[in-house]
Formats: sequence, structure tokens, C-alpha cells
Amino acid sequence: MGDDFINRYSKINNKNKREIVLLKARPCKWGKCTFCDYIYDNEIDEEKIDKINLEVLKNVTGEYGVLEVIDSASVFDLTQKTLEEIKRVVEDKNIKKLFFEAHWIYRNRLDEIREFFNVPIIFKTGIETFDNDFREEVLKKGADFKDYREVKKYFDSPCVMVGIKGQTKEMIDRDMEIIKKFPHATVNIFMNNSTNIKRDEELVEWFVKKYKYLEDDPNVDILFEITDFGVG
Repeated sequence: MGDDFINRYSKINNKNKREIVLLKARPCKWGKCTFCDYIYDNEIDEEKIDKINLEVLKNVTGEYGVLEVIDSASVFDLTQKTLEEIKRVVEDKNIKKLFFEAHWIYRNRLDEIREFFNVPIIFKTGIETFDNDFREEVLKKGADFKDYREVKKYFDSPCVMVGIKGQTKEMIDRDMEIIKKFPHATVNIFMNNSTNIKRDEELVEWFVKKYKYLEDDPNVDILFEITDFGVG
């Protein structure tokens, strides 16, 4: 769609049925995560962003009454025109619930989005791991909380990542315990990309065996492949 070959619209038909769109955004305000090459989808030309996004949003049917909007930054990095079009689609297609993602740096601004859309919103945030040292020293995530309860104060759904070299089984076990304390969570299994952060195959194999049951947990979305949501 647009000028690229990325699939930007899909339907999630398993546990939490919803439509999902992957939109283009302005550059990520944080942009320092060592594992992320997703920011190459960022764009500074707002006209180009809107042209692609408005085309993608035409796919939304509203059949599940739930829409997830993701982009390579945060919901706050979408253009005003794109936000207005999402709002129009929400009203037009009778969307009753939205999923958005925002970086920790935006935690005090989430109500702006709630007020703008005026429908229930599940706010996701990329935590990657609740191990503070690994998250900040290795992954450079820029989420400087010390306790998961701080995250819970703002966000409904942490996104965590497993299978990175340097992670330990203990670290992952603890993360899997913590995500149960949230109403929703997303677990991504790390895939090698153009960054220097590498996947630990043995750890992935162990995790898939031990935590396969999460596939049936209605409160957890688990992505064994980065494109499991059908976009990307």
C-alpha cells in the first residue's frame, strides 16, 4: 500500500477479535532503542504520511467494533489529520474500543487521546522487560520506572520481548509473572533484524515449550513471529 510493500491492514481473528492497522508516523520522539529498526518506517513528509494512512484506514469495516492502531512510534507521533481520520472512522464504523500504543515518555498525556476519541482505550506500552538494568542498560528503552506498579498506574497492557541474548530464564519467568497483574499484555519473541541485538535460539526454544499455553490465555497476545498480527 502507498509507496511500500508493507501490509498495513489485517484482522485478528483468534482470542481478542479486532481489526488492526499499521500506520506511518513522524519520527519516534525517543528513537534510541538498541533493538529497534522499526523506526525506518518513520517519515517527516506529513503529506506522504497522510496519503498512506488515509488509504489504509479505508479498509476498516468496524465488523468487530474494535480497532487497534499501531505505528513505528507512538500514537502521539501521528499527524493531526491522521488522528482526525481515525476519529471519523471510529464514529462512522461504530468502533466501541480502541487499542493504541505510547512510549513511557508520554505517560502523563494519555488522557488527551482518551478525551479526543471518547471511546474506551486500551493503552499499550513497550516495556520489553521488567528487569530494570537489562531494559535500560542493554535495550536503552528510556522507561525509567523502578516498579511494575508505576507502569500499571498509566498503562493497561505492557509489551514484553523474549529471546534476546543476555536475557535469562529467571528474567523471563519474572516478566511472565508480572504481566499477569495487568488486564492485558503482549509478548513478542525477538526476531533478528538489522540491529546488533541478537536472538537467543535456545532461550526461544525453552520459552515456546514452557509458555505455549499463553496462546490460550485471553488476556495475552503472543507473537511467535513479528508479523503474527498480519501487519508488517
